[in-house]
Amino acid sequence: MTFTVIGRCPRSGRLGIGLATYSLAVGGYCPAIHAGLGAVSSQAFVNPRLAPLALSLLALGHAAHRVMATLMAEDPYIAYRQIGLVDAGGAVEAHTGERTRPWAGHLTGDGFLVMGNVLAGPPVLEAMAKAFAGNAGGELDQRLLAALAAGRDAGGQQAADGSHLPERSASLHVHHGEPVAELDLRVDAHDAAVDELQRVHAVYRPYLPYYALRSKRPDQTPPQDLWARQNLAPR
Repeated sequence: MTFTVIGRCPRSGRLGIGLATYSLAVGGYCPAIHAGLGAVSSQAFVNPRLAPLALSLLALGHAAHRVMATLMAEDPYIAYRQIGLVDAGGAVEAHTGERTRPWAGHLTGDGFLVMGNVLAGPPVLEAMAKAFAGNAGGELDQRLLAALAAGRDAGGQQAADGSHLPERSASLHVHHGEPVAELDLRVDAHDAAVDELQRVHAVYRPYLPYYALRSKRPDQTPPQDLWARQNLAPR
């Protein structure tokens, strides 16, 4: 019961994943990214082993379509899984098993995909794809967040009785040229997780230059409060 967007920025090569779901702590068990390799999410009846396996196969030089074929061959319950993969070159692969809970499906575009299960219907993914593709010149993290918000606003997840399932967890992950994440934000339990993720992102994003400086040039890094007063204070 999750909706997800995975994408690559063609300008910067950044890879990112945005997820939202009724389940809890989604950022801890569905997504996996490695800069220079790819971004993968395994969901529905999630198998958390699949995403790391996909990255290992990409590291061995396997093409995205071969990686997906291997994942499908290795998992005897693949019919219950949903998997999305975007590699470092922008190749896209997606699988929605026939035993995932309806409505479930995926859409692919140029260097991105959207997928989901237990959704209100196809318009959820259509809205997500439109939001992501419609801001091709924007920063990847903002495009991913816009896609999540669009999915939520288009109906998000829906229970079997037709009632809405709120998003109780959400996460945003972006990698760029380093083995660790450039951006890794998680809302593990919240009544409006997409809203909370947007709020956390708005607070955290202005500090990205500071945290990069602190890591790469500690000898030139002022105290955080001083940096914030000098760089973030209203002018």
